[in-house]
Amino acid sequence: MSGWGKKIRLNRVLGGSKRRALVVAFDHALVLGPIPGTEDPLGKIRQFARADVDALLLNLGLIRQFANSTTLGPIPALIARLDWTTVWSAIGQNGSGALRSSLLAHPEDALRQGADAVLTYLVVGTGDAEFEMNEITRNAEVARECERVGIPLIVESLARGKDVQNPGDPKWLNLHTRMAVELGADAVKTDYSGNTASMRSVVEECPIPILVLGGSRHASDKHALDVVRDVAAAGAAGVFFGRNVFQADDISKFIEQARAALDGTPETEF
Repeated sequence: MSGWGKKIRLNRVLGGSKRRALVVAFDHALVLGPIPGTEDPLGKIRQFARADVDALLLNLGLIRQFANSTTLGPIPALIARLDWTTVWSAIGQNGSGALRSSLLAHPEDALRQGADAVLTYLVVGTGDAEFEMNEITRNAEVARECERVGIPLIVESLARGKDVQNPGDPKWLNLHTRMAVELGADAVKTDYSGNTASMRSVVEECPIPILVLGGSRHASDKHALDVVRDVAAAGAAGVFFGRNVFQADDISKFIEQARAALDGTPETEF
């Protein structure tokens, strides 16, 4: 029964079989604080929900706040972030910061709060064997729980740290996306390799769907949309875009253009 539940929920998150998924990541404040664009979080979530997005990535606290708001309106699929990490702050300290990750909730908690999928970090290349052992153990435990309760696991697999010169190098992408597969992930969120050909090779090597993250704010909306088009051409299952959505000059217009880029349809002028 749980296997069917996983399939149904993952299909909802990925936008069905006829299009690539456009997911808005809005979980940044837990690790980065209230960065620009995250003001009025419930208003932003409602704006995303009214747009043509397939899913939202949120921390459990915002899922609860959104559900308790008086005017829900349309609700896309919800992906719950289950963990927290110091990776971003540690990297910012020239690799000298302490690497720690912590599980904040379990798949059953997310399911109870209405989530359609859960998401966890898997970080390699840090040079810290104990940290990476804990990353593996944590993801394996979450994967087994997801199997028991019937909710899909999306692993955000990344190469970061002193051993990593280029996080988008296909050798790293192939390594950690395959690790996610072996641990039991149902889909992967990961970096863009930098060009369509190499990204296509990574997608083809991975037996589960790959969705490409947007990362830091691109120099322009046009550049971000070029990446979306490249990702679609590479055969990826979709994108997770955060700052490039909620820091866009016109959020609704950017989402419309990103949808057109994913679907390969003509879009309006920039």
